[in-house]
This record gives sequence, C-alpha cells and structure tokens, in this order.
Amino acid sequence: MTATVASHRKTRQHRGARRAAALALAGVAGVGVLNGTGQAAARPTPAQVKGRIDALYQEAEVATQHYNGAKEEADTARAELSRLQDEAARRTRKLNAAKAELGTMAANQYRSGGVDPTVRLMLSADPQRYLDGATVLERAGSHQANAVAGFARRLGSIRQVRDRAHVTAERLERTEGALRRERITIVRKLDAAEALLDRLTEEQRRQMSPTGPSRDDVPAPLVGDGASAGPKAAGSRAARAVSFAYAALGKPYVWGATGPAAFDCSGLTQAAWKSGGVALPRTTYTQIGSGRRVDRSELAPGDLVFFYSGISHVGLYVGDGKMIHAPHPGAPVRIAPIDEMPFAAATRPA
Repeated sequence: MTATVASHRKTRQHRGARRAAALALAGVAGVGVLNGTGQAAARPTPAQVKGRIDALYQEAEVATQHYNGAKEEADTARAELSRLQDEAARRTRKLNAAKAELGTMAANQYRSGGVDPTVRLMLSADPQRYLDGATVLERAGSHQANAVAGFARRLGSIRQVRDRAHVTAERLERTEGALRRERITIVRKLDAAEALLDRLTEEQRRQMSPTGPSRDDVPAPLVGDGASAGPKAAGSRAARAVSFAYAALGKPYVWGATGPAAFDCSGLTQAAWKSGGVALPRTTYTQIGSGRRVDRSELAPGDLVFFYSGISHVGLYVGDGKMIHAPHPGAPVRIAPIDEMPFAAATRPA
C-alpha cells in the first residue's frame, strides 16, 4: 500500500492530475468567466488555494476512513472465508471416512449374499435423495443405522458450511469493490491537492505546512505522583500510548498505514493505544465509540480527540491544549493545537 502512495506522488505531471488541478482552481476562483472587457477572472490568492487544498485533504481523509473500514471488513471476511473453507475440507474428510465405512459394510454384505438397499443408496451419487425418506433407519440394523445417520449429518453440515462460505465470498467481493472505489477517490483528491501545491512558491508552501512543535515543546506525561509539572496521563496505559506517539513524531503520513514506518490519523491512534495494551478499532467512526466520552475541559494525555462534523480526523491529546496527530500527505506526524481543526468530541479508551 505504501508503494501505491509513493508511486502516485511521482506522477504529478500526469495529464489527469493537471486536469484535476485545473478543475480545483476553477472551484476556488469561480468558473474562469470573462468580464465585459474580455479579461479572465482574477488568479486565486495563496489563501484561496490553501483553503481549497485543505478541503481536498479533508475530503481525502473522509475517503481514507471509508477505505479503512472497508479494508477491515474485507480482512474479516477473508479470514472467515478461509476458516469456512478449512472447516468444509475437515468435514469432507470425515464424510469420506463415513462413506468408506459404508463401503466396507457393503462389501461384507455382498460376500454374505447381497448389498442392503440402504447401503447401496448411501454409495450412490446422490445419497441425500434416499436419506430424506423417513424409513431409512427402520430398514437398517443398529450399527448400520448409526453409520447411515452419521453420513447424513456430515453431508448436511458440509452443505451448511459451503452455503456460509458462499455468502461470505459475496460479502468479500462487495467490500473489495468498495476498496477499489475509495482508493480511486483518495488518489484523485491527493493528486488535485498536490497539483495545486505545485502552483505555489516554496515560501508559500512552507507557510502552509509548518513542521509543528518538537517533542521537547510539550512536557512528558506523568502517572500518579511525581515532581514534574507536566500534564498527567489518565493511567499507565494512556502514558504508554502518549510515549508511542512521541516516538512517532516526524514519521510520514500515508493513507491506510498503521505503522511502524508511516501512519494515517486513525492508524496512529490505534498503534499508540495498542502499545498500551488496548485494542482500538480501525476507523475514526468506530474509535469514537471506544471508551467513555469526556468533555473538552476534562481532557488528559492519552485521550482521543476527534474533529469535523463527520468525525473524519483523530489525534492523541498530550496536554496543554495540544495533540499528536498524522495530518495529511506531505505533513509528517506532529504536535499541533487542538484548535487547529473544528473540534467534535473526545473519548478516553478503557
């Protein structure tokens, strides 16, 4: 996945990206309408371009969270399908063993004067046709009845497992289709944003992408009593999550990444809390339901802070009104004020 992102960054001169940039600029500056004197509309200001780039990044992040959710579902479906296929194979082996037992029984009966119709039907191409009859067990002796009944159970269980596998395979196909669609959306948004960035000067680009404070600018969290004046994390697990986030500072943003070399926003918070022994779900939409909600005035280091009305971005609170987060492509994991984006909610994982 990282290779996919890296490769698309190298194709900024691609005609499609340039066309996307032109459309994005048109959205900023208005539709390049000519005035009465035949002059083109004014070129958008750097602030307008920045606004459009920020919007594209936010739209890409929404698509990224949808992608992450679809990928999680696809991974679950793929694992379930593999389990069902293994289960079907295991049950088929038992079915074959039961059929072999019936074959041995048939051979013994043949040597003693003929094959019982019950066993003969068991060995036919479609034994279920006869097993559906209510008199099958009445026509067999005790041992033979058990063998026939066991064969019927195994035949039915295999069909049930295969039916579930079929449903799971269809679900996997749907989620893989969603993955492909979200991937296309993400790449298009990022291409358009990068093409707009290409139109800015180096100084303008630096102003748009501050490096953010270093890890030394925020005191390390404390757990329990201590002499430091730094903000206290809400428990040892939260402290480990914050320490992990500090160690990730400077690592690149890559959509869909969960570390250790790169992260997207929810991938960073998931990995940070995993280091503290807590398993968070993959997306911002599901992470907000992990743990209890906390008011903004009650924030403690380690809390998850969410942004935008659609809950499309998340960071890890580290104290003093700041968080560590993975902002967007081209902006590495950094410390930023939580006022940088529209605050939506906060939770404290258990």
